[in-house]
Amino acid sequence: MADVSLRDIYKSFGKNEVIHGISCDIQDGEFIVILGPSGCGKSTVLRMIAGLEVITNGEIAINGNVVNQLEPADRDIAMVFQNYALYPHMTVFKNMAYGLKIRRMAKAEIEKRVQRAAEILELTEFLDRKPRQLSGGQRQRVAMGRCIVREPKVFLFDEPLSNLDAKLRVQMRLELRNLHEALGITSVYVTHDQVEAMTLGDRLIVMDDGYAAQIGSPLEVYERPATRFVAGFIGSPAMNFLDARLRSDGKSIEIPGGINLPVDSGGLPDYGGKQVTLGIRPEHFELTEQKEDAMHLRVNHVELLGADTLVHGHFGDEKTLLTARLPDIYHFKKGATLSLTVSPEKLHLFDMESESRIQN
Repeated sequence: MADVSLRDIYKSFGKNEVIHGISCDIQDGEFIVILGPSGCGKSTVLRMIAGLEVITNGEIAINGNVVNQLEPADRDIAMVFQNYALYPHMTVFKNMAYGLKIRRMAKAEIEKRVQRAAEILELTEFLDRKPRQLSGGQRQRVAMGRCIVREPKVFLFDEPLSNLDAKLRVQMRLELRNLHEALGITSVYVTHDQVEAMTLGDRLIVMDDGYAAQIGSPLEVYERPATRFVAGFIGSPAMNFLDARLRSDGKSIEIPGGINLPVDSGGLPDYGGKQVTLGIRPEHFELTEQKEDAMHLRVNHVELLGADTLVHGHFGDEKTLLTARLPDIYHFKKGATLSLTVSPEKLHLFDMESESRIQN
């Protein structure tokens, strides 16, 4: 096992800089998830750690040793790819053992490691099968088993569950988390799926166009997003955003329709009287009977999810759309008006120009 340090790393392809100075210390045994939309640079960062991409500037250290000039085979890491990358003509046993065989490891030790990995991944009964005889989830477990037998210092995962169906992804998430707790190997996991990130990661690195927009625990990123981008990317359905004005006393915020909402003013800088962006998560709305200072949502569409209800509608004017997620089942008709409130501590304020969080 090992710790991994990213020290102000940059990556350029010609004159095009795609990674802009990312720094993060990954602790021994930690599970880090690099999260972001397609094209944000998350897989590039992973490939730089693996040695598959040359670093333009900065350093990557494993256990305190700078590995910039080391070949991938010399970094003592193991990587699980999105497409499994199994040898179709080999059995499961041979796929898992191949890397050890080319390192000229003793047959008895190879047998021992493969059997142990097969027991951990519940693959013992499939060792004589070919990949075409396995399900997608079983193939992904074989790919992970091939890494486990190497007993590396660091695991790297490049969107390993993206080819699986929704039900199997849930199962594999649980298996991955159990595997990490059992082995305790430092892991770096890349995904665009925020559910995977929130459930698997000890900490998240949220990427935005080559920058690390925020690094923190899943709850920190959810409850106190550092930027409007992070706020909108984390959470499903996505956060609602409204143009608003913080009143001069700093104790309330005015939103379209002349409605004033109280805000938690602790730690607010001098934004009194200024325009800001207000963020409200759909799940933080509450139905209320009061009319004064409530937000009035005109229902446009209702989605019944069983455990809760998503309500989409217009607020203030026809241009402003909001989504509310309400517990329980509600059969609202199109055109109905709902009165909604939000607790002050659940409001998120962002600077309109920099889009950074205003520390309320």
